[in-house]
Amino acid sequence: MNYTELAASARGNIGPYCKACNKCDGRGCKASIPGPGAKGSGTVAVRNADAWGRVLVNMDTLHPYFEASTQATVLGRSLSLPVMIGPVGDVQRHYGDGYDTVSYDDCILRAADSAGTLAWTGDGLNPDIMTRSCEVIGGLGGAGVVALKPWDEVTLRHKLGQALAAKPAAVAMDIDAAGLPFLKGQNPPAGAKDASQVAEVADICHEQGVPFVLKGVMTPRAADRAAAAGVDAIVVSNHGGRVLDGVPATADVLPGIAEAVGGDIEVLVDGGIRSGLDVFRALALGADAVLMCRPFVVAAFGGGEEGVRAYLAELASELADTMEMCGASTVADISRDMIFSA
Repeated sequence: MNYTELAASARGNIGPYCKACNKCDGRGCKASIPGPGAKGSGTVAVRNADAWGRVLVNMDTLHPYFEASTQATVLGRSLSLPVMIGPVGDVQRHYGDGYDTVSYDDCILRAADSAGTLAWTGDGLNPDIMTRSCEVIGGLGGAGVVALKPWDEVTLRHKLGQALAAKPAAVAMDIDAAGLPFLKGQNPPAGAKDASQVAEVADICHEQGVPFVLKGVMTPRAADRAAAAGVDAIVVSNHGGRVLDGVPATADVLPGIAEAVGGDIEVLVDGGIRSGLDVFRALALGADAVLMCRPFVVAAFGGGEEGVRAYLAELASELADTMEMCGASTVADISRDMIFSA
């Protein structure tokens, strides 16, 4: 099954907000919250997807024959490709009754592990989401990343303890989730965190030997503060446009952020990445790996664990093909000079 076939299979099982479009670019679900759409005008998700298409690559086939290896080391783990499945906090609310978040996390964690990569689990107001995902991650030998919302201190410490007990590949906090409209005014509360609070969470993770990732960084200045706070990695992310309208695409801010902190901490990126070619573009612009979220929901609704594995295989094949056509035999060979600059 390829992604087009998975999307066709998902239609009728997913929705009503997600249309399972052949190209998941934010246009079909524009401004639908609840639903997978972006906030306000709904244009940020569209901007994210379109920006990768503007990044042109330099074809260079004047090199010895090789079969490209898509293997990458991310967060201290060897992955089959530099793609991880991003987290969804409330699958049933946004995508329909085919999965709730607990069953969806179970699906993607197992599929990603069997394909040689990692899935990130969501977090939400329902405490069962965190409890079950940590159980699955623990059973998989830590093959997963637990993503926490920026809860109040008491809730955060409790959930952090649950996460660390599973000995995951990493713990993350999507600090930008403070802007999610369906978390505001809820119990437990969520809100912004300052650098000292981030440093405290990072220290607790490091005491247990677990990397800490901060998701939702969109400026070099914020990336510098995150690095100074002791995080191991950041995710360049605008939360798919779901937390603030009128922000730039992640592809546009990635190079400056990678220049500021790349080499000191790992730089991950999400937002509109939809193909192996897009993955190549992201790595050439300075990312160490990428996260992809919405298309994997479609793949799960369209084909379950098998569908998720099939989409990962499609991405790996596309990435390898692009690498071979641009002269990169390994992921480490992908560099900025493989991007066309007029």
